[in-house]
Amino acid sequence: MQNTKLLLTSFTFVGLLALAGCSFPGVYKIDIQQGNVVTQDMIDQLRPGMTRRQVRFIMGNPLLTDTFHADRWDYLYSLQPGGGERQQERISVIFNANDQLVSLSGDFMPGVSRDEAIMGKDSGTTVTPAENGEKAKPEKPVKPGSLLDQIQKDVDSVETVPVPTPEPLDTTPQ
Repeated sequence: MQNTKLLLTSFTFVGLLALAGCSFPGVYKIDIQQGNVVTQDMIDQLRPGMTRRQVRFIMGNPLLTDTFHADRWDYLYSLQPGGGERQQERISVIFNANDQLVSLSGDFMPGVSRDEAIMGKDSGTTVTPAENGEKAKPEKPVKPGSLLDQIQKDVDSVETVPVPTPEPLDTTPQ
């Protein structure tokens, strides 16, 4: 009788410790990531007038495509560090009737990194959408003998080599 009481008490104590271990301080909890990871570099590559295909190449498939708003793609990302508060980021990409990128809205802005926006420092990079008739300025020609000139000469002098095709296998029975 005494042994069963001791045994029952010890099992109860071990069971309570096991249950308490689920919320015991110091227990590792995993980080939970959901959605599309969107970085400032991805946003900086977007330009007005890009097609849906080009935007999908840069940003990946959108997390949400609304049936009622076919011209808007939504990218959502949330991160909840183990035991911490959930952080969420959102970006909406809007297209016109010609399937060309018109505008962005959300937590990211073109040309402004999140750190610079928080600290108030100007990065010196501003993204201005090109007007319909306006073209980009041509690049300056490289100096002869410079590294860029050498690289361009190497690229221009590359000869294409055809890929060898293997002989078809003989399928006649032996």
